[in-house]
Amino acid sequence: MKKIFVISALIAAMFSQCYAQSITVEMYKTVKKGRGASVGRVVFKDIELKNGNHTVNGVLITPHLHGLPPGEHGFHVHEIANCANDGLAAGGHFDPGHTGKHLGPYQEGHLGDLPVLYVNKHGDSTTPVYAPRLQVKDILGHSLMIHAGGDNYSDSPEPLGGGGARIACGIIADKSKSKD
Repeated sequence: MKKIFVISALIAAMFSQCYAQSITVEMYKTVKKGRGASVGRVVFKDIELKNGNHTVNGVLITPHLHGLPPGEHGFHVHEIANCANDGLAAGGHFDPGHTGKHLGPYQEGHLGDLPVLYVNKHGDSTTPVYAPRLQVKDILGHSLMIHAGGDNYSDSPEPLGGGGARIACGIIADKSKSKD
């Protein structure tokens, strides 16, 4: 998984970047009722990568997280903007195409499948990842979930990559539509 992060960073360095829409998602530990302790935030930015005549769009996802268990964690956009009931109120992975397939961020399955989140031995995560099939506008009104375990981008041997319990969640709110 570390190779994917390094390759993504190298590719990004080779391309010129133009940033568009961005959103910051505040993340909290999941609890039965209310909101758990803050674990930081995640920033999503639309990017356009250009190299000569070739252009690639997607979302750069930059975590600023702390207090998480070290290792790899499943990282997904979920259907419902609700983190209650230990994150279970968020529903399943965001899948507007109704594919019913958990194939990871680089294939035609759930649109909410993101690259694995890596947390260092100190419980921090700051390594950016790239989701090539998303734009910020796609994820507004949904939730962002961090799972206890890693993600093998498959439904075998366990469903949904085997990430297991939902340990942190945040609401991806469209501030322009907020009544605050």
